[in-house]
Amino acid sequence: MFDFSTEKLALLPLWFVAFLLALTCHEAAHAWVALRGGDRTAYLGGQVTLNPLPHIQREPFGTILVPFLTYLFAGWMMGWASAPYDPDWERRYPRRAALMSVAGPVANLILAVLALLALRAGLSGGWWELNREATSIAHLIAGVGEQGDMRLAGGRFLIISMVLNSALCIFNLIPFPPLDGYGVLQALVPSAREFYEKVGAGPGSMIGLLVAWMIFDRLFGFVLPLLLLGLTG
Repeated sequence: MFDFSTEKLALLPLWFVAFLLALTCHEAAHAWVALRGGDRTAYLGGQVTLNPLPHIQREPFGTILVPFLTYLFAGWMMGWASAPYDPDWERRYPRRAALMSVAGPVANLILAVLALLALRAGLSGGWWELNREATSIAHLIAGVGEQGDMRLAGGRFLIISMVLNSALCIFNLIPFPPLDGYGVLQALVPSAREFYEKVGAGPGSMIGLLVAWMIFDRLFGFVLPLLLLGLTG
């Protein structure tokens, strides 16, 4: 059932900006590393940019509709974008292709670390405090005294960004198709590519996503407490 509570709708812009920033940086990193490696496909498609519009135009369903629906249904934004590449280039230069694949998760890791450092600075400076009894990610950050709403919104944006980018990094590094981790694996291990081609791209990707999601659920349940420890440790 949709949740149209005032509180949830108030947090929607923070979630969407954090999600769009994470997705844009992820795909722009793929595209930029591919360009540096000699593949101009994404560059010619306008994906070597931090402007979110070209990424939205390429995948409007995965960047707009699905994130809004998953947020309203589940309280968490999910979706996708994509940066095109030349399959022939990928086969000719497997190591360059592996670097292209890992670039997206690395971009998310950098964003997560920057958000964590900013949060630590704000917590140390008394801008916010950590609410360990919160029932949602955004409410892990609470206001202090009579501070303004903009400062509190900034803290909640940072905590959403930290957790969201950490999740995207970890999920995409799982070595199952069609995720980036599998892109690294098949670029470096030819037998992985052969197996994927035998199974078929469609069925292989569906099975891979299901297995990856089951692994991620357990894996992130272990990582999230470590992130919170990083805020106060």
